[in-house]
Amino acid sequence: MLLKTSPYIDIDDIKINFDAEGLWVLNIAIAIIMFGVALGISTNDFKRLFQNPKIVFVGVLAQFILLPAATFLAILIIKPHPSFALGMMMIAACPGGNVSNFFSKMAGGNAALSVSLTAFATLICIVMTPFNLQFWGSLYEPTNEIIKTVELNWIDLLKLVSLILGIPLILGMLIKHYHSEMAGKIEKVLKPLSMLVFIALIFIAFSQNLEVFVNHIHHVLFLVIFHNIFAYILGFYTARSFGLNKRDAKTISMETGIQNGGLGLLLIFGFFDGLGGMALLAAFWGIWDVFSGMALATYWGRKKNI
Repeated sequence: MLLKTSPYIDIDDIKINFDAEGLWVLNIAIAIIMFGVALGISTNDFKRLFQNPKIVFVGVLAQFILLPAATFLAILIIKPHPSFALGMMMIAACPGGNVSNFFSKMAGGNAALSVSLTAFATLICIVMTPFNLQFWGSLYEPTNEIIKTVELNWIDLLKLVSLILGIPLILGMLIKHYHSEMAGKIEKVLKPLSMLVFIALIFIAFSQNLEVFVNHIHHVLFLVIFHNIFAYILGFYTARSFGLNKRDAKTISMETGIQNGGLGLLLIFGFFDGLGGMALLAAFWGIWDVFSGMALATYWGRKKNI
């Protein structure tokens, strides 16, 4: 088996320093970020999106079908530790991270498309995230054993995703629809502020777990970087293979490559009791994809300017 952990270390005994209070703060932060994004979304965004159904199809195909399926195939080839494998499946099952909107704009992508796809992905992830985790996790025997052990409740998972993402999305869109001017004022302050708070939370969590990362990061370093780069490539070339222009392809690449690691961590602590391997992989993903997204957006942005 590739990427085995040391025989003297049980990777699942590693405890990430992330208590119930920290989980609630992360819960609230993700919900507020989603609410801030939703304040800039109107029903017209969805209308425009569905006027070009090919983009919707490609976005959903890359993010919710091809990425989980390709992740499963990669796991069959690489054969990582079971909890790392389930962590990869968890990340692949999550919707795009909200910072993808910022990075799409920075990369010279289609910012309006990015926001619309984020909103649509958030709606369907309420069903697709629990489904993908359960479906792909049960197909691979080592991860199926973990799922059986924790007795993953599909309905409870659905409720949590709805609460964190679905309700803030609907509430923000309602305010935008009925009080557009007020929504604009709130969005200008809330959106950048909530992003800064979220990034600060990631770095605080990192600093509190510095020893864990220093001692064990080598176990997931290759997996996370490989998985993330592969997701960017998958999104970009899936879009190009369907004839989408480079601007839209960049956007779908960002939507596919930047996954909501914060949501993944919440689900891992909420349903898997912070299982060491899963938590380590998701925590590093949450830090890594901010850097990789920034690097890719900077490269594409400079290339466009040249």
